[in-house]
Amino acid sequence: MTLRDTPLRWYGERYPSTDPAGIYHALADLDRPCFITVTPEGIGAVSGGFASAEGDGLPLLAAAQPLLPERLGSAAFRAAHGVAQPYMAGAMAGGIASADMVVALAREGFLASFGAAGLLPEHIERALARFAAEIPGLPYAVNLIHSPSEDRLEREAVELFLRHGVRCVEASAYMDLTAHVVRYRLAGLRRGPDGRAVAENRLIAKISRSETAERFMRPAPATLVSALLEQGLITPEQADLAHHVPLADDITVEADSGGHTDRRPLPALLPTLLRLRDTVQREFRYAVPVRVGAGGGLGTPAAVAAAFAMGAAYVVTGSVNQSCLESGASAKAKAMLAEAGIADCEMAPAADMFEMGVELQVLKKGTFFPMRAKRLYELYQAHDGLEAIPPADRARLEQQVFRRSLDDVWRDCVAYFSRRDPEQLERAAGSPKRRMALVFRWYLGMSSRWAVTGDEDRALDYQVWCGPAMGSFNDWVTGSYLKTPGNRRVADVAHHLMRGAAFHTRLAQLRTAGVHIPSSAADYRPVPLESPAPGTSVGLR
Repeated sequence: MTLRDTPLRWYGERYPSTDPAGIYHALADLDRPCFITVTPEGIGAVSGGFASAEGDGLPLLAAAQPLLPERLGSAAFRAAHGVAQPYMAGAMAGGIASADMVVALAREGFLASFGAAGLLPEHIERALARFAAEIPGLPYAVNLIHSPSEDRLEREAVELFLRHGVRCVEASAYMDLTAHVVRYRLAGLRRGPDGRAVAENRLIAKISRSETAERFMRPAPATLVSALLEQGLITPEQADLAHHVPLADDITVEADSGGHTDRRPLPALLPTLLRLRDTVQREFRYAVPVRVGAGGGLGTPAAVAAAFAMGAAYVVTGSVNQSCLESGASAKAKAMLAEAGIADCEMAPAADMFEMGVELQVLKKGTFFPMRAKRLYELYQAHDGLEAIPPADRARLEQQVFRRSLDDVWRDCVAYFSRRDPEQLERAAGSPKRRMALVFRWYLGMSSRWAVTGDEDRALDYQVWCGPAMGSFNDWVTGSYLKTPGNRRVADVAHHLMRGAAFHTRLAQLRTAGVHIPSSAADYRPVPLESPAPGTSVGLR
């Protein structure tokens, strides 16, 4: 707030600092108010003390109230998910958003989504058993990814979640609703003591398009509700309650993120979806309005603060967590990420939606994957099957990309899909084009697997999902302890991004009041956090 036109004066035990280091420490003391005063040496800053209209204290120019990170964003988000701060670590498929990551963040009061997409059911079940044993009662989510070409996997994932009582799912890469994601939501509905619908299965939908967001903001479509009821997958009561709740509790506005993304700018996309949410709320008058959060491009405290300033209920990070110790990525991939700049990303064909031409954002520095994946899609578009590929092109694929004959790769595909999804083989039996797609998808799938296992022989083929936030994070932490990949703990990153966001929010308040803060005092810097005692957790505060 500005006090420039008032006669207030500041009083306190500590003398205001006029040097940049002292001003920074006053701003960074988030637990106490920060006062900007006039001293004989110039403009100074101090944390603590009080203002009064009486006496001969130092003239007061402006003040910023205490601002702890948990006061940012939505209190409703924190309450609904049982977390301490409005911050979420989004899922990264293939277990890159690992069980270690989920456990570490849950113990610090943050929500994290386990990267279940692409994993076999037994792997997911082991993770769920670990969560039940190690973080009972603490928050976590599990990822459900839309798989247009592998419907069975999406169905089995939902059945697994329901069987294990998973209460929070992060839905991603959806272009339209499916019966499976609707089933998960509706199977958790019950009528509360007051007669209102209670949704025990919470759904967070990660969306980058308005038309898709609106589908998740509205109640489940009547046709899907009726079909689920007829199949006995939901009860009559759940079908009746479905019309009174939105399909999703939370919508994450996914901007320029790693992996699946439309690369929309957050300042353009977030306000649009906030207005859409308000329009839908006026129509349906939900007892609890849909919350809208922000993700994609959030790699620095200033970016996180900007998201909250635009109205985000919570923030979601992704790329920056992949370089942390707890991520499921290999040490080699983490080192590559730690050296990435903001321009070191590129779009490349996605394995799960290859035939549709859908792309995802990956790291291009240090890997040939983007170039090679694009070449595979060009060949897929140009030819009707593997046999139609010109001999010279086929030889280059076998020697440089696959490093084996395409016939050998097809035999691997048969073995893999026989166990995972036999329907894929049935569809390919009479379709050379479909068979070619499965062979090409072998490379796309294995390239991400090599990046997880750290296969040194295939390092130039690593597929590493990454957005420009990784580069901005690396730039921000230069000169700090977080520059070294071995020091990057996911909870440390979360705490510093949120504390830094609170710092920059107070800084913006003072600047709005007309206070000039030296640039050397206006950049939040991460320093090592104190470790909690062994066996303790932060939990909900």
